Amino acid sequence: MAEITAKMIQELREKTAAGMMDCKKALVESNGDIEAAADWLRQKGIVKAASKAGRVAASGLVTVVKCDNMGCVVELNAETDFVAKNDKFQKLVADVAAKALELGGDFDATLSAVKDDIAATISTIGENMNLRRIAKVSGQHIYTYIHNALVPGMGQIGVAVAIDGDSEKIDEIGNKIAMHIAANKPEFMTIADVDPAAVEREKKVFIESGATAGKPEAVVEKMVQGRIHKYYAETVLEEQPFVMDPSKTVKEVVAEHGGKLAGYAYYVLGEGIQKREDNLADEVAKMLA
Repeated sequence: MAEITAKMIQELREKTAAGMMDCKKALVESNGDIEAAADWLRQKGIVKAASKAGRVAASGLVTVVKCDNMGCVVELNAETDFVAKNDKFQKLVADVAAKALELGGDFDATLSAVKDDIAATISTIGENMNLRRIAKVSGQHIYTYIHNALVPGMGQIGVAVAIDGDSEKIDEIGNKIAMHIAANKPEFMTIADVDPAAVEREKKVFIESGATAGKPEAVVEKMVQGRIHKYYAETVLEEQPFVMDPSKTVKEVVAEHGGKLAGYAYYVLGEGIQKREDNLADEVAKMLA
C-alpha cells in the first residue's frame, strides 16, 4: 500500500476543493493514485458538494425534536427558500434532528455522523447546505413550538422550553410559554443570568442620553432603577409580561400552574447570517470578460 503524504493530500485538495479528511480517505481507497482519488471523490459526490461550499446558505429550516426529558432545536441551512420545500431536504432535516437527539445535542458528534448525508443531498439538489447549530434543553417536561411552519415540525422559528413541576397543571401552559418565547425572543431566562456588564452598559446609555440631566441624585437613582426594571422586562424571560396576559409575568404564570422554568432555546432561521447580494450585471460582465 502506498504511503499517503501530506503533499499528496494537499495536491488532491487543490485539485478537487474537497476536505482534507475526505482527500486522505480517497487516497487510501485509491492506493495513492491522485487521479483515481479524484474520480473516487466525484463518484461519492464529495467534489460536487465541495464546489458549492463557498456559496452562502442562509435559508433552510429550523426544527424541534424531543424525547423524554430532553429537547433539541436544530437549524439546517440551504441557499434558497425553494429548497426548504424539497422532500429530500426535509427528510435530511428530520434525519439530522433525530441524530442530534440521539447524541444528546452534541453538535460535533452530530455533524460527524451526518456529514456524508449532507454531502449526498447537496449533490442531489445542487445547493450548498450547512448544519449551522444545535441547542439542547433538559427538564421534567419539554414543550415546543414552530412558527411559520412549512410542514409539521419545521419552519422559520423553533422553540423548546423545559418546565419542572406537575405535568397536569403545566400542560395547560407549556406550549403557550413556547409561543411567548417565539414572539418575544428573550435573551436570558432569569435575572441571575444577565451579564452585570450588560446592566452597567444599559445604565450608562440611559444616563448619557440626557434623560437624567439636572435631576437630584435621589431622583436619578430611581430613574435608573426604573430603566433597569424595563430592561429586565424586555430581555429576561421570567420578567417579561406574558403575551396572553400582560398583567402577569411569565414567572408568575408558570408558578400559578405549579411549575418552574428549567431552560429554553430558540432559533430564528438565518439570523445573523450575512446574505450575499449578487449584481446580475456584474456577474454577466465577468462571464463575458
